[in-house]
Amino acid sequence: MSAKRRPPTLQQKKEEVNKKAILWIGTGITLLIILIIVLIIISQP
Repeated sequence: MSAKRRPPTLQQKKEEVNKKAILWIGTGITLLIILIIVLIIISQP
């Protein structure tokens, strides 16, 4: 019975990691976009 109870907890941990990974990727992409926009604004005469 204990073997059957373990998989759900493992899935929950994986989902938490995936959510954190998605958050980090999202923040990274948004920061990159902001950086590119700022660089374009600065480079314009």
